[in-house]
Amino acid sequence: MTGFLFEFTFWLVAPVWLLMVFAPGWGPTARIAASPLTVLPVLAVYLTMALPVLPELWAAVSSPDIDRFRDLMMLANGAGAIWAQVIAWDLLIGQWMYREARRIGIHPLAMGPLLVLTILLSPFGLLLFLLLRAANQRARAKDRAPGLGSGTRPSGRAGRSPVVQEP
Repeated sequence: MTGFLFEFTFWLVAPVWLLMVFAPGWGPTARIAASPLTVLPVLAVYLTMALPVLPELWAAVSSPDIDRFRDLMMLANGAGAIWAQVIAWDLLIGQWMYREARRIGIHPLAMGPLLVLTILLSPFGLLLFLLLRAANQRARAKDRAPGLGSGTRPSGRAGRSPVVQEP
């Protein structure tokens, strides 16, 4: 049963990931990605796997020690619980990235591969997204700066008004 739950955990979140990657502009995708309830089925699996090993899990997280954590991961339910936790947090991170990208205008063709990377290696995906987000925000701030990127350019001569560029 533990092996099944371990595998099933990913399939519980796969539909949300597929929508965010392959149907980012579809109306229901945005509503689904905005809901934190998408992780509830995974949290149910987490509880199913974590409760039988709760003493070992508590020991591993309350006094972090590599050997205790390794012992927890050697238990099928321990590894399964940690996997479900990772899957749940990865999905929440992916949903935030999806929503944030839409809010600031990052193109879905850039986000698709980034979301796939986040499914597989979420810290790398999140780091790249944060860098892309920062670059996007810098570019937007530069475009909004007075006299720059807003159709005007400083003339370079003191006391003169900026020259308006024709589109």
